Amino acid sequence: MHALPIRCYPDPLLKQPTRPVDRLTDKTTRLIDDLIRTMRQHPRCVGLAAPQVGSDLSIAVMDATGHPKVPQAQGLLVLVNPRIVRVEGAVRQREGCLSVPDLTGSVVRAAVVELEAFDRAGARLHRRLEGFEAVIAQHEIDHLEGRLFLDRVVNPGTDIFHRKHYA
Repeated sequence: MHALPIRCYPDPLLKQPTRPVDRLTDKTTRLIDDLIRTMRQHPRCVGLAAPQVGSDLSIAVMDATGHPKVPQAQGLLVLVNPRIVRVEGAVRQREGCLSVPDLTGSVVRAAVVELEAFDRAGARLHRRLEGFEAVIAQHEIDHLEGRLFLDRVVNPGTDIFHRKHYA
């Protein structure tokens, strides 16, 4: 199977809040599988949200396994209707996004988040994420709320950068 096409800014779907998933169906399970496959086919990608592939459902996936910023990753997380219920601290770092392929920017995020969601089987999920995994979760949940990292850049005049593309 091929990766799904990624929608890029200024696609209007990227600025629209998603709608909650009422129940898991074969269609939502296929979307979850498509999100995972598409995320994994982009070597530097650690998270992907449904609007990035053209869906208006509140679903995101993330996996920081093997990333140098996450020595002990929690592995693949499927987040259906996720919401952050608690935050701690702050961290400033540069973020990029498949939907904004030519830019990165300095963003301040919570250093620790507790989130609630449902997993791919519909079971309630509660996770405490720290560091880079917390940043990934916040970035993906922003997508579900119709926000891009560009909306959170510390200072748009000095903190947006052209991305270095690697072969």
